[in-house]
Amino acid sequence: METSLRYGKDSKALRIYAKEKIPIDSNTRLQVHGELDTRVGAPSYVSAMIRHFYPDLSASFGLGVQYDKHEKLRYTVRGKKVFPVTSTGLLSFNIKGRCEVDKEFKQRKSRGAAEFSWSIFNFQKDQDVRFKLGYEVVDKAPYMQIRENNWTVNADANGRWNVRYDL
Repeated sequence: METSLRYGKDSKALRIYAKEKIPIDSNTRLQVHGELDTRVGAPSYVSAMIRHFYPDLSASFGLGVQYDKHEKLRYTVRGKKVFPVTSTGLLSFNIKGRCEVDKEFKQRKSRGAAEFSWSIFNFQKDQDVRFKLGYEVVDKAPYMQIRENNWTVNADANGRWNVRYDL
């Protein structure tokens, strides 16, 4: 199980996040994850998604449901395509999209982004680093991510930010 502690401008509370990936076959898995808001002592959301990976295409597709304390039940579809820029795959151009709809299929929320991702293994001894620079199409906002081993910092041009520590 993957777990992390998260804090961001949007919540103003420490959240505990957990994710479990259950293999179904070699390219498909059930991904279950959720988040506990420590300020109110209750889950802020739980989600289950079937994700299928297409290794020959460097792509993935997911379909699932999410229960959110504000928006209740929502259906989610997501996809991602990776275009390696270098032969090692450490520098890549990624396109990703996501669409969520409510249980009546009336209200839709979409997101899409294009980003460059650069991974540097052994940046220093026992230290891996990843940089992401991207553009969120719907919000029309550039964003960045810096990840160093267990620490991740995300920020965008609209002033949103969050910090994550993987346990």
